[in-house]
Amino acid sequence: MDETDEVLDAVGPRLRALRKHRGLTLAELSATTGISESTLSRLESGGRRPTLELLLPLARVHGVPLDDLVGAPRTGDPRIHLQPIHRHGMTFLPLTRRAGGVQAFKMLIPSRAEPAEPTPQTHGGYEWVYVLNGRLRLVVGDRDMVLPPGEAAEFDTALPHWLGSADGKAVETLVLFGPQGERAHVRAR
Repeated sequence: MDETDEVLDAVGPRLRALRKHRGLTLAELSATTGISESTLSRLESGGRRPTLELLLPLARVHGVPLDDLVGAPRTGDPRIHLQPIHRHGMTFLPLTRRAGGVQAFKMLIPSRAEPAEPTPQTHGGYEWVYVLNGRLRLVVGDRDMVLPPGEAAEFDTALPHWLGSADGKAVETLVLFGPQGERAHVRAR
């Protein structure tokens, strides 16, 4: 017996277990799927080989992925899940993975009972910030401004700067950061 036969032979018992777990009779399952009771019985007992045409409606009715019916191994989530970075009471979600060059982050500033007092910092690089939600207070050098959703700012991070909530409510931004002073290039029409 080859691997394909082993996989197909295991489908019947899975189908029977799913049907019984849901408390369905063969007649009820037949009425829901449009597959005859005799075909369902032969599928469950191994007397009939499963086909895609038979398995798709069964997977739909049972609310399971087709892979679960055939016992396919889990392939894992193909998306890349980058780890959040927590700094200065804010959360940075990396949106890029490449080393060097401009890095992109979604920055989340949590709500607070009272807006935080600015504590400007400096470091190398260049930053571009776009406000998605909330009102961002941005202090750069001697400038103190409030950016509502849809506004953006860019600045050299060698200047003393601070970002926080203008009103104590949560703020979401997109940040492009060039650690070596790289800048985002904005084209006008």
